[in-house]
Amino acid sequence: MSGRPLPSTHRARGFPVFAALGGSLLLLAGCGGEDAAPPEGASAASAMYATGAGAPEVRYGPDLPVHGGTVRTYFLMAGEEVLEVGVAIDEGVMDHLPDLDDPVMMILPDGHALVEWELEMPSPNPTPFQHATLDWNPLGHEPPGIYDTPHFDVHFYTISSQEREAMLPTGPAFAEAASRSPSPEFMPAGYIDPGMPPVPRMGVHLIDPTSPELHPETPAPFTRTFIYGSWDGRIIFVEPMVATDWLATRPDETISIPVAERYDPSGLWPAAYRVYWDAATSQYRIALAELGRR
Repeated sequence: MSGRPLPSTHRARGFPVFAALGGSLLLLAGCGGEDAAPPEGASAASAMYATGAGAPEVRYGPDLPVHGGTVRTYFLMAGEEVLEVGVAIDEGVMDHLPDLDDPVMMILPDGHALVEWELEMPSPNPTPFQHATLDWNPLGHEPPGIYDTPHFDVHFYTISSQEREAMLPTGPAFAEAASRSPSPEFMPAGYIDPGMPPVPRMGVHLIDPTSPELHPETPAPFTRTFIYGSWDGRIIFVEPMVATDWLATRPDETISIPVAERYDPSGLWPAAYRVYWDAATSQYRIALAELGRR
């Protein structure tokens, strides 16, 4: 890969996520959208939070200083039950995001650019997600005309950082692990593998072809979407993608997502994701929501 090396707190993606898709996503898309009805199984605490009852508290992971402030993971808690698993971005960070000339920026072979901040989870951690990353894409990424706008990719991984670092094309089992798809009962309803190349240190990206920005005839401008990721026959990450121009409007939106019949590992998995501005802390938050034990 070309580009400048990154400090240890910044990781570079091996290839642009959607490099091989081009316009093929549009051919896979149909009518509808992400906003499917949430399935049964949401926790009682999630229901309490949705109705405004109780007083949730925030438990943060370690701060990671970046330009303009800090980024960090968090749990929104009702007692000892987790209501949200998210990444909190200080207001000042949005005003000082690295540009193409910043030494932390990795320039990818296709001309796109990336900074990845790896984040530890809060402790104790009762969720299946072992760590998270916040990826800043100042030029977006492919396919052109869909995701080539400035945005964040937020990955929540069920594998360790060490396991993720070992997912390299030079490894003897890379192609074999990439080729193994989850069994149907572990696939979120409606999600498909569109045939994109596996991404080193990430895995295979699965899409919902009914997402509004993928509509074949009247695609909506990309504001937010949700990706699942698999590796070696398992779902290993979930990924909200959020356009920064839209995030800067300080939305408060909760979007239902398709879910699977079974999960490995079992535990707290989301039936929605939430993107919002928290005025009390001056933070932008991108979170997994409507968590239930599945």
